[in-house]
Amino acid sequence: MVPITVVESELAAQFQQVGPASAPAYERVKQLIAAGVRSGRWAHGQQLPSEHQLVGALGLSRMTINRALRELTHEGLIERRAGVGTFVAAPKAASALLQVRNIADDVRRHGRRHRTEIVHVREESSDVADPALRAAAGPTVFRSLIVHFEDDTPIQLEDRLVNPIAVPHYLERDFTRQTPHAYLNEVAPLTRGEHIVEAVLGDSAERRLLRIGRHEPCLLVRRRTWSHDVLVSSARLLHPGSRHRLEGAFGADWAFGGTGYANGVTDDPGARRSP
Repeated sequence: MVPITVVESELAAQFQQVGPASAPAYERVKQLIAAGVRSGRWAHGQQLPSEHQLVGALGLSRMTINRALRELTHEGLIERRAGVGTFVAAPKAASALLQVRNIADDVRRHGRRHRTEIVHVREESSDVADPALRAAAGPTVFRSLIVHFEDDTPIQLEDRLVNPIAVPHYLERDFTRQTPHAYLNEVAPLTRGEHIVEAVLGDSAERRLLRIGRHEPCLLVRRRTWSHDVLVSSARLLHPGSRHRLEGAFGADWAFGGTGYANGVTDDPGARRSP
């Protein structure tokens, strides 16, 4: 494990080129380190610059650098060893967090007809986005709100925010002919994703669009997807609980995280309970 030779002027120049200047400094530090790791410049097992070195090179506070390194450690990209230093983490076994599949394909696989109803597709202020997407996208994002149907039954409400820098022609697409998932995978192929799954109650507008009662529980999947190092979209996928379930397989050697499965679950609208 040979420590990386730190060239302060080089790191400072690279930092100036990372992300929009309006992005939080710790997010730009994360992007700088992640880009170096994923490009192969900083190999697995190599030692990263210390907090002190990064503070000197980038002209940032120790608190900012510490937050960036702490979040990268939580994300599994680096590891910190007490009294030794910070190192590029070894790659983990390949197991998808959740399979990301096209809902239209799943519906058709079960012999049913898929169709969509478009509530809106428009440009909005990025204030509606989470901080990571806001930093990647700049002042505006594209937003689509779409109801997916199996035959005449609504099975998913898709509320998606899209990075216009990554997908500049998103607003021009006809999403009655092609799902956002299929289009995004064509123009910005998925290389990384993350999911959070929750049980929730829909609000009145969501219940109306999904045609469900006030007290029917829903399954909410929050999904963010990247193409290489670019955050492409953030989606909120709401499913009536009586029409959807998550199912999959796992092994004893697969990781678990938080209060839910970290691997091996399939987000499959086709694996539904009967309404």
